[in-house]
Amino acid sequence: MANTNEMPNGDAVDKKAAKKAAKLAKKEEKAASREEKRRKKLEKAGASPEEINQALENAGYEEEGGSRLAVFFVTLVIIAIWLAILVLLVKMDVGGFGSTVLKPLLKDVPYVNRILPDADDELTLGTESGTEYPYTTLDEAVARIKALEIELQNEKNANAKSQESNEELRGQSEQLEEYKAKEAEFEALKQKFDEEVVFSDQAPDINEYKTYYESIDPANAEAIYKQVLEQQQKDEELESYINMYSTMKAKQAAAIFDTMTGDLKLVAKILKAMDADASASILGAMNAETAAKLTKIMNPSES
Repeated sequence: MANTNEMPNGDAVDKKAAKKAAKLAKKEEKAASREEKRRKKLEKAGASPEEINQALENAGYEEEGGSRLAVFFVTLVIIAIWLAILVLLVKMDVGGFGSTVLKPLLKDVPYVNRILPDADDELTLGTESGTEYPYTTLDEAVARIKALEIELQNEKNANAKSQESNEELRGQSEQLEEYKAKEAEFEALKQKFDEEVVFSDQAPDINEYKTYYESIDPANAEAIYKQVLEQQQKDEELESYINMYSTMKAKQAAAIFDTMTGDLKLVAKILKAMDADASASILGAMNAETAAKLTKIMNPSES
């Protein structure tokens, strides 16, 4: 069993060695071909055998040195590219690596600290991440909180003063409404008083108030003054009726008054204002029922 397992491994090693030998042989063949071409060029140029051998040896060294130099430069370029990429990532602060890891370590190192992200970039990144007030220390945050508390208290005080002012204005409005109501009540009582003074049974002669009304409050005087003029006109008409019926005979006046059953109050005023004898003669000549009604109107207390 052990020998069976070792056989494939040996074949694999032999195949690798064969491939390697073939590559080496091919490489040597190419080198020999290049060397033969150089030899022919040198022979054509008239070089001696010693010069040809010396030139071939120098060419081998130059070829080997050139290959090594090319590898060195390619490696150097790759390293420079990776360094540039790393510096760019740090400068852009991708993932916060430059500001959180490298900045505390390299911020005081001259020249090297130039690859660190700028402070403005850090502030912009902090704002974009949702930090509205990027405070650097706890004291700054506490000071800002205290300032906001003072502003809030000032707003509360202003609001309280505004509420007090509104309450005061509301109280003044209620007092004004109460005053208006009392003023309206007073004006109504005053108007009623003026009317009672003029038209009551104990009031002076109406002519005396005509002059008085012209001097009182116009707001109440206008309506009362119209009533006074109407009353004065009625009194003048009544006076003319009295004079007219006083000159007539009792039977004639009685006949007319008997037809005025719809306005017995006017007849009663006329009879009451006439001479007692003339009034009695007319009532005696009138219809008994009508005369009784007129007597009752002229003396309402005697019912």
